[in-house]
Amino acid sequence: QVQLVESGGGLVQAGGSLRLSCVASGRTFSSYTMGWFRQAPGKEREFVSAVSRTDGSTNYADSVKGRFTISRDNAKNTLYLQMNSLKSEDTAVYYCAARSGGSPTYIVGSYAYWGQGTQVTVSS
Repeated sequence: QVQLVESGGGLVQAGGSLRLSCVASGRTFSSYTMGWFRQAPGKEREFVSAVSRTDGSTNYADSVKGRFTISRDNAKNTLYLQMNSLKSEDTAVYYCAARSGGSPTYIVGSYAYWGQGTQVTVSS
């Protein structure tokens, strides 16, 4: 098993930037494909980005391509999400997730482990 703890959320103006972090503990971080998801009030949880455990390949939702960058530091057991050019529609609780498979899939149900989430609020 792996335990995940997110941090870095907060209140930011539209056009600003934030960097989210997710620290993993427990089983070896490098053995997991990692993802970021988000959930806005009244909406379903949606995929944001993921990075493979095998070749480091990445996947992004169309809504964040060119603005968000996912990265991982296996030596620090940490996953990051750099978010630039933030928009009000990016407001949500952001969750870190882990899966054993190698594909950086967008499918929520493919991820077995989840953090508690961190709130991101973008004011317009």
